[in-house]
Amino acid sequence: MKIFIRWEAYHEQAKKLIAIALPILLAQVAQNSMGLVDTIMAGRVSAADMAAISVGASIWFPLVLFGHGLLLALPPTISYLNGSGKRDRIAHQVRQGLWIVAGCCIPLGLLIYHSDIVILSMDMEAKLADITIRYLRAMLFSLPAYLLMINFRCLSDGIAKTKPAMIITSFGLMLNIPLNYILIYGKFGIPAFGAVGCGIATAIVNWAMCLMMILYSKRARNQRDLKVFEQIIEKPNFATLTKLLKLGFPIAIALCCEVALFALTSLFLSPLGADVVASHQITLNTSSFIFMLPMSLGMAATILVGQYLGEKAPNKAKQVSYAALIVGLSLTLFTALLTILLREQIAMIFVKNVDVIAMAGSLLILAALYQFSDTVQVISSGVLRGYKDTQAILFITLFCYWIIGMPLGYTLAMTDFIVPHLGAQGFWIGFVASLTTAAFLLIYRMINLQKQTDEILLAKLEKK
Repeated sequence: MKIFIRWEAYHEQAKKLIAIALPILLAQVAQNSMGLVDTIMAGRVSAADMAAISVGASIWFPLVLFGHGLLLALPPTISYLNGSGKRDRIAHQVRQGLWIVAGCCIPLGLLIYHSDIVILSMDMEAKLADITIRYLRAMLFSLPAYLLMINFRCLSDGIAKTKPAMIITSFGLMLNIPLNYILIYGKFGIPAFGAVGCGIATAIVNWAMCLMMILYSKRARNQRDLKVFEQIIEKPNFATLTKLLKLGFPIAIALCCEVALFALTSLFLSPLGADVVASHQITLNTSSFIFMLPMSLGMAATILVGQYLGEKAPNKAKQVSYAALIVGLSLTLFTALLTILLREQIAMIFVKNVDVIAMAGSLLILAALYQFSDTVQVISSGVLRGYKDTQAILFITLFCYWIIGMPLGYTLAMTDFIVPHLGAQGFWIGFVASLTTAAFLLIYRMINLQKQTDEILLAKLEKK
């Protein structure tokens, strides 16, 4: 009887998780598809235009993700307040988030604007450098819109309303395609801007999505009692900002470090030839696409864990944690099997070169193993964010990626110190080793947190 009751409880939590995670997943797919559309449409102009988007993205994403990471302190904070019946304090968190947006836009904007210093020092072709610089300066106009949208999306996500972001992001994708067509190729009397047109289109789309997200927050019935817009601008509250930044800063650094890890890997592999880099990129793109599944579950887990802790129901928070891991690993079993069985067909989507397909096929087997560790670490990270335990995520991520993953990967890939150099396979073995270690450490941290007595745990969360 007890087993049946426990199973029913986990089943109920799994249903709630999926209901919240599915819109997040679809929103992520739409967001990532915008980048894919940009690359494909710019590639029809010239190789230089397509390369400019790739180079520009390698500068844009780490910087923007830093600002995004700081704002990810809002969902667990808002979900906790929502669960604890303190909805009257949510508006204050959102308004203080606006100061984080303002504080981010200035330094990040300056770094993006002056990225020409880095680009011109890279000894790339003059045409490519010029297109990349103009593309990034067009993208610069979308920076405040993107961060404002994330601020209000965090409000919606924090109260477990994830469908609006899905609908708005899908609209953004639909708007992005015709705008790209007009601005890249020069239609309806507008000059052809090439890759720079992608930057202009992205800025327009981000502002459109930002305004839609704000309009939804203003008019949604489920948010009227929050009174966010009764006082749009309020003075900075340094106590609140300190708490938010204490939660968000570790997330921001962890995101930047993760992006930098994969960017450096591609750079280290470049002397081994275009085929090796291409096979690595195919595997990375495939893994990134599949990663959206567990990442969505991790984000949903953050929301529900925070909400249950706010309700003073740590037992339900624990149930959500394990339900998320069970659902995530069940999906991973399926995606890993598909990755192995269809590895050659997956590679053929990207290229026709037989050698690249063979190399990518062997890397995709490692990527299938990588998925299990990746699922555990991203879901347990999401759970820990719900517990407002973000510093542990940062320390574990830095240790596993940069003390284990990169040194081991580089040694196996580029040197003969342990075995004859393995090329891209070496880095992927390093990824598997680092993520497996991270998965164990994060799960260990999660279990230790949940072992604390309810009184001690809830008292700590009240202070954060």
